[in-house]
Amino acid sequence: MGDQLQVSGIVLAGGMSRRLGRQKALEPLGGEPMITRVIGRLSPVVDHAVVVVVNDEARASALPLPESARVAVDRYPGAGPLGGILTGLSAADGDWGIAVSCDMPFLSAPLFNYMLGEREGYDAVIPLIGGRPEPIHSVYSKACMSHMERKILAGDLKIASFFDDVKVNFIQEDTLEELNPGLLSFFNVNTQEDLDRAQALAAEGR
Repeated sequence: MGDQLQVSGIVLAGGMSRRLGRQKALEPLGGEPMITRVIGRLSPVVDHAVVVVVNDEARASALPLPESARVAVDRYPGAGPLGGILTGLSAADGDWGIAVSCDMPFLSAPLFNYMLGEREGYDAVIPLIGGRPEPIHSVYSKACMSHMERKILAGDLKIASFFDDVKVNFIQEDTLEELNPGLLSFFNVNTQEDLDRAQALAAEGR
């Protein structure tokens, strides 16, 4: 790849896990903590270290991160996932970042490789499911950062709020389904029921 196409991974790990009631990043899945599995799925499709975004250093010290991962503390505490993505892009070595959450254990390398191939002429590549964007399973260039920051400073924390200010390539659901049947790459763990299903899928080798 040319330097302008270099990619970093960004894993958002600052959420409070309110519905599950405990730190889901640490939940065992397929013999390893969930966040370790997520980083392992993301690492093969990026050129640089995966950046793990946390809300404070104490949370970072509690996470079983591989030595290859880097930690970044939220630049804008309380700004939610939009602030997390901005923080990750700021800390990333690459000019592009794949942003995912620490509770997405079935990430698809072929799907992300396809999305990375769809960047030319755009500032972001965003999947659509049910006609709605999936911004925490997306690819962003650093050209998005100033637009993200402006929205955060204005108190508009919806990730999609800045999409009209940049060039976005929206990937349609039928394409996503062809590349990732069942769309398991987008599955995330919010509840005990989700975790039970994830553990069953992991046991099947998914």
